Amino acid sequence: MYADTQVVAQTLKWVSSFIVAQDICPFARRELERDSIRVEVVRSKKIEVALEELMVEVQWLDDHPETETTLLVFPTLFKSFDHYLDFVELAESILVDQGYEGIYQLATFHPDYCFEGTEPDDASNYTNRSPYAMVHLLREESVEKAIEFYGDTDTIPEQNIAKLTAMGSKAVEAQLQHCFELNS
Repeated sequence: MYADTQVVAQTLKWVSSFIVAQDICPFARRELERDSIRVEVVRSKKIEVALEELMVEVQWLDDHPETETTLLVFPTLFKSFDHYLDFVELAESILVDQGYEGIYQLATFHPDYCFEGTEPDDASNYTNRSPYAMVHLLREESVEKAIEFYGDTDTIPEQNIAKLTAMGSKAVEAQLQHCFELNS
């Protein structure tokens, strides 16, 4: 079991060496360079507590507009991708119930992420595979600005799938595993 500081370092290494380096998200580089990405580790083993921690983080973002986004990382929860998806559904419902629809949105990442209609070993799944289960809290207003600046964002998923498929599952998995090697 890694300490929280290691989980944060591994997560940031994944963001820099995969998400940014492979241009999976064209908006991530700016926030990484501005140091406006917050990474919070939640050690709970209960979904109810994880949902409470999500809302604590939403409130933290409300109070800290200088922080653009948060990766809420769950290293001890959601070993099952299906249980993780259940959590995401609840989390999205709570955001709506608490009046945050249109203010924040969630992006989802899990070590076993598998898009519907794909095989588990399909390289395209790695667009949403991460070292740990996590949710990415995004400010909706910032997403809209980024899309306006970037232009046609509809092509991003297709480009990512083509890129990762060309790399192959083994190469992409090796890049994901590289995040656990903090000295390199």
